[in-house]
Amino acid sequence: MANGSEVDFSGLILGFCSAALSYMGLGPEKVSRNLILARQNIDILELLANKTKGNLSAEEDKLMQEVLHDLRLKFVEASRQG
Repeated sequence: MANGSEVDFSGLILGFCSAALSYMGLGPEKVSRNLILARQNIDILELLANKTKGNLSAEEDKLMQEVLHDLRLKFVEASRQG
């Protein structure tokens, strides 16, 4: 990239994670709570996990599984809160 910063797969995972958390009202940014958009970001991560299965490094795979597990639990909790 022109500015010298490089996006890697882990950064992509964390970006979708951050967006999902924000839409659940759990991020540092003040965005409107929107569980539909939170679910959409989780769905994108699930799609990426399925499409990249067997092609990730051990670290990337571990990060993906941990992020998805954490987001799913937090989403259920956020859904219960209404």
